[in-house]
Amino acid sequence: MAAQEKNILNRFYFIAGGMFIFAGLIAFKLISIQFVDGEKYRDLAERNTTKNFTIPANRGNVYADDGSLLATSVPKYDIRFDAVTVSSEDFKEHLVPLSKALSKRFGKPASYYENLFRKARANKNRYLSVVKGLGYSDYVAVKKMPLFEKGPYKGGIIVEQRTVREHPLGKIGERLIGNEMRNEPGVYEVGFEGAFDKYLKGKEGQRLKQKIAKGQWKPVYDDNEVEPEDGYDIISTINVNIQDIAHHALLKQMEYYEAEHGSVIVMEVKTGEVKAVSNLGRTSEGKYYEKLNYAVGESHEPGSTFKVMAFMAALEDKVIDTATVVDTKKGTKRFYGRTISDSKHGGYGKISAARTLEVSSNIGLATIIDESYSKNPQKFIDHFKKWKLNERLGIPIVGEGKPDIPEPGHKKWSRNALPSMSYGYNLEMTPLQVLTFYNGIANNGIMVKPRFIKEVRRMNVVVDEFGTDIINYKICSDETLRQIQDILKNVVKRGTGESLYSEYFSMAGKTGTAQSEYWMADWAENRRYVSSFAGYFPADDPKYSCIVVIHKPSIKKGYYGADVSGPVFKRIAQKIFTDSPLIDYVIDPNESDPDLGEDYQQFYEKVQNSYSKVPNVMGMAGMDAVSLLENSGLKVRLVGNGSVISQSLKKGEVFKNGQQITLHLK
Repeated sequence: MAAQEKNILNRFYFIAGGMFIFAGLIAFKLISIQFVDGEKYRDLAERNTTKNFTIPANRGNVYADDGSLLATSVPKYDIRFDAVTVSSEDFKEHLVPLSKALSKRFGKPASYYENLFRKARANKNRYLSVVKGLGYSDYVAVKKMPLFEKGPYKGGIIVEQRTVREHPLGKIGERLIGNEMRNEPGVYEVGFEGAFDKYLKGKEGQRLKQKIAKGQWKPVYDDNEVEPEDGYDIISTINVNIQDIAHHALLKQMEYYEAEHGSVIVMEVKTGEVKAVSNLGRTSEGKYYEKLNYAVGESHEPGSTFKVMAFMAALEDKVIDTATVVDTKKGTKRFYGRTISDSKHGGYGKISAARTLEVSSNIGLATIIDESYSKNPQKFIDHFKKWKLNERLGIPIVGEGKPDIPEPGHKKWSRNALPSMSYGYNLEMTPLQVLTFYNGIANNGIMVKPRFIKEVRRMNVVVDEFGTDIINYKICSDETLRQIQDILKNVVKRGTGESLYSEYFSMAGKTGTAQSEYWMADWAENRRYVSSFAGYFPADDPKYSCIVVIHKPSIKKGYYGADVSGPVFKRIAQKIFTDSPLIDYVIDPNESDPDLGEDYQQFYEKVQNSYSKVPNVMGMAGMDAVSLLENSGLKVRLVGNGSVISQSLKKGEVFKNGQQITLHLK
């Protein structure tokens, strides 16, 4: 028995000893975790429960040349509720007052909010959505409401801030101004937003947040760890009035001719400041919107607007003068096995070199250039290289199209390359590149780089300024310049653009009509054209240059540059020229043309009159209505964009000078 008891006792000591050793090991491990590895595990726990989140900086504003907003960042706030962290006493005490305050502010019944909060409390919801998309004043008001005023822990309020980019002009000029990439929020690549992102983006901040459940986070403190720094503001060269004029002038013509897409650029001659860019593409439903930046990015065969460059090269080399007689035959002529035609049935016969450009004779230009340069085509090409027409302009806006002007040895080169290039085929340029050269003609031979930005500011303090860059100080001799300026005036007076002529103001420019996609098998059955007009105004003292390019107008209605694009150019010139806009119209080539000059003069006289009764502006474009009403003595407030759909003062109502009228546009 004694032996048995001893055996039991030994086993007891053995077990007890083992337990003691095990307990010791546990104690050792705990001490090791706390003192040896403690810092590592504490850091790990901290990283798993708290995290620094990036707070995007507010982007700087984009302004027009007169200080009007083109793009601005607007903070929006989403309010959520952590129904777990709030004590029972606080929840019961403040539930009803909070619900009433929310009801008063946002219109829903107080019972709605009471039920919402009670359900969240019962379900232990730590991320209840209360209200979204608040402006700053509403956000401040919500933070002061019962319970929420206690902050994120005691009050359960979770505030999420985001920034929304808004464009006060709406869709007008959207591709030029730019916006976020669709699949990458906060990333800007196109337009002003992308070009000047380094100024606009600012510096990001940081905010510490705590993980609460299911991947959801809420701020630890009311204040940020690192405050974001707002981006700089940029003052662009865009003029809101001219942008609106260009947009609506292009839109009217695009709709009438059912064109596929088109663009307009207006540039200030002396400075190169781009005052307006409009790009419109057609949807499958027949509507138009700012689809792509065609003006900057689309390289295409310019057609007859390039004849000016070819003609200037010949003048500079003195292989012709303006009086040189050119035989354009009877409207067709073969060059190296290929037939070239003119638009006039029966041809122009023998005419002066200047007249070949005025009437835009393909045969005339091809004859001049082929006879003058066929033995040394490089001499012809070198003029374009000297003018840097074979190079990108190097503007900051992303996506500038690459010009393509082939030379001997190029894969596009053949015996027909030279005559084809003389009238704008077998080469490619963008509308902006073509306009830059025409602007040089208007600017007495000084070719300046298109400019989109004037200043960079921080809190109204100028931190950077941008001047005019000169590409070429003298594109040609004074004699060539004078001759080409005279011809461009005559294009409008007695050439292909004579339907655009007005005795009330002067314009100079060149029409263009180019076949598009003519290499495709279906072209004979489904002909496609690009219609254009490039020039400047006033002709004798140019202030603005402009190009209009419209792709694939309905050939049933017309496709010549003078019919399709020319009226857009004229409409823009008329409105800018007097700063007293015309009522919009579209020329129907199947009807007799109205006396445009007479219409213009009547409208000009009308807007100079002082009214004592409110005129009717319903249906007018916004800028037209503003001009008419302000000339009448009214103060105008605009709401929206587009044409007038309602006016606060009725037609015929007597008003006092300086009285305000509100126009709603759509």
